[in-house]
Amino acid sequence: MMYDERFIAPMRQELTRLGVEELRTAEEVDAKLANAKGTTLVVVNSMCGCAARNARPAVASALENAAKPDTLTTVFAGQDPEATARARSFLAGYAPSSPSIGLLKDGKLVFMLERYQIEGRNATDIASDLTRAFDQYCSA
Repeated sequence: MMYDERFIAPMRQELTRLGVEELRTAEEVDAKLANAKGTTLVVVNSMCGCAARNARPAVASALENAAKPDTLTTVFAGQDPEATARARSFLAGYAPSSPSIGLLKDGKLVFMLERYQIEGRNATDIASDLTRAFDQYCSA
């Protein structure tokens, strides 16, 4: 279901104002992820309440960590279907879910949070999961 962009824009901006690059087409996803070096965060954003209450605030908090990904990206599930499908192809081995958050290192998935690991948990706990992954895989 496609939502009116006026409702979605603030949800997109919650991440883009943090410096997360929104990828709106499959071509943009390929350009950013296909031959990515270093670490890349891939946030599959969503209209749902757990994205608003848990996922986006967790990402914002985790990005305050000393170690963080070299590249920050997001796609919006349900709004940019081709971009989302292509981004999910880089999160292979996991069923499509939104929101979800993956961390790639040199193009390989090294960490994944699926919706079931986001839904019903608070942003602080999710941010802790992310910062542990950042500390393990990213440089400060």
